[in-house]
Amino acid sequence: MKHRLLAGGSVLVMAAVLSACSTSSDSADESGDGRTTVDVWLMRDSVSDSFQKEFVEGFEAAHPKIRAKVQIQEWDGIGEKITAALASNDAPDVIEVGNTQVAQFAASGGLLDLSDSKGELKGEDWLKGLAEPGAYEGKQYGIPYYAANRVVVYRTDLFEAAGIDAAAIKTREQWIEATTKLNKGDTQGIYLPGQLWYALGGFIWDEGGDFATESGGGWKGALDTPEAVRGMEFYEQLQALGKGPKDSDEDDPPQAEVMAKGQVAQILATPGLAKAVIENNAQLKDKLGFFPIPGKTAAAPGAVFTGGSDLVIPAAAGSPDEALTFVEELTGDAWQKKLAVAMSYVPNRTTLASAVADDPGAAAMAVGAANGHATPNTPGWAAVEAENPIKDYMTAVLIGGDAAKEAAKASQDITRAMNANSGS
Repeated sequence: MKHRLLAGGSVLVMAAVLSACSTSSDSADESGDGRTTVDVWLMRDSVSDSFQKEFVEGFEAAHPKIRAKVQIQEWDGIGEKITAALASNDAPDVIEVGNTQVAQFAASGGLLDLSDSKGELKGEDWLKGLAEPGAYEGKQYGIPYYAANRVVVYRTDLFEAAGIDAAAIKTREQWIEATTKLNKGDTQGIYLPGQLWYALGGFIWDEGGDFATESGGGWKGALDTPEAVRGMEFYEQLQALGKGPKDSDEDDPPQAEVMAKGQVAQILATPGLAKAVIENNAQLKDKLGFFPIPGKTAAAPGAVFTGGSDLVIPAAAGSPDEALTFVEELTGDAWQKKLAVAMSYVPNRTTLASAVADDPGAAAMAVGAANGHATPNTPGWAAVEAENPIKDYMTAVLIGGDAAKEAAKASQDITRAMNANSGS
C-alpha cells in the first residue's frame, strides 16, 4: 500500500491545471428513474473490484433513491487533480484522500465542514491517526475511512531456532534483547535502513516529542528537543543490530527483496509486504509472522505513523446530502468490518478491531493503530516531505555526526520549510 504510507503530502498547483480536471459530477437524473447520482472518487487498490461491486449493490438496495457511481483514481498526480476539482464547479460528491492531505485541501476552502456529523458517525471511537489529520483549525473535514501502519514482520523459524517467543516481546528492552540474540553470524537481527523516518517518528512520539510544534501561529522544528533526541538514540541502537544502509530508505534497495535473501530476521513494514517477500522467495512461505512494534513499557504498543485515507465532500458537490449518506454507509460498522476483512485493513474505529482478529498481519496492525499518530497537521508539512531534512539528519547521526548539531540544523530546515508554505 504505497500511497499514504510512503508520502504524506501532495503538490500545490496553479489554476492553469483546471483544464486537466475531468469529473463526471453531474448529479442530475441520468436515466429518468428519479434517482440522484453520487459521483465518488476512490483510489487505486483501496478496494477490490469484488468489494466495490458488493458495496455499490448493497448501498443502492438500502438507498433506492441514490445511484452510486464510483471512479477509481490513480495515486500519481492525484494531488493536482483534486486541487483542480475543488476549485471548479464540477467536483465529485465524495473523494478519498490520504489522511495527511486533508489539511491542504481544507485550507483552500474547498471542503465541507462535517463536524456536525461526528456524533452519528461515532467519532469518539475514530483512530486518532486518521481523525486528527482529518481536522483543520478545529473543524472536521475528513471522515476516517481505513488505516494501515507498520508492524514487525519476522521470520518465525529464526525466532524459534533462537528460542525467542515473539508474543512475549512487549517492550523496547525485550525487543533489543531478542534482536541482539538474533544478530549472529550471517543473520541480521533486523534490517533497518537509515532513513526510515516514519519509524523514527514512532520512537519520537513514544518519548513525548514530535517532528514540529506550533506556537504563535507558526511552526517550529522539534528534532532538537530532548524527547526527539531520545527517539533518535533508540533508532540508532536498533539500526546497529543489522546491516541496513545508513544513507537510504526502505525502497533502496526494496526491503522485500532484502528479506527474501533469507538472512534477515525482522523488518518494519506493513503486513502486505510479506506477500512480496514470498514472491521473491517461495521457501519463506509459512515462515513469516507479525507483531506490533513494542512500546517503552508493556502498558501500550509502540507509537506508529498511521497511513490510510479519509473521505471528504467538496464544497462544490452537487449532492452533498446524498454524499454524506454514502460516507455514513462506507464508514459505518457493517461495511467497515467487511472492508477490513476483504482488504486486510485496520477499521476506522478502535471498537471494530476484532473484525480482523483472524488475520495475523491486520490484527497486529490494529493493536499498533490504537497508538497511531500523524505528521504535523498543517499544509506546510508537504514542503518538509518534499525536501525531507529528516532523512539527511538521520544519516548524519548514523555515520557519526554530532547528534545535537545535526538535530538543530534539521529543526531549522523544518521550521523554514513549514512556515514558508503555510503563510506564517
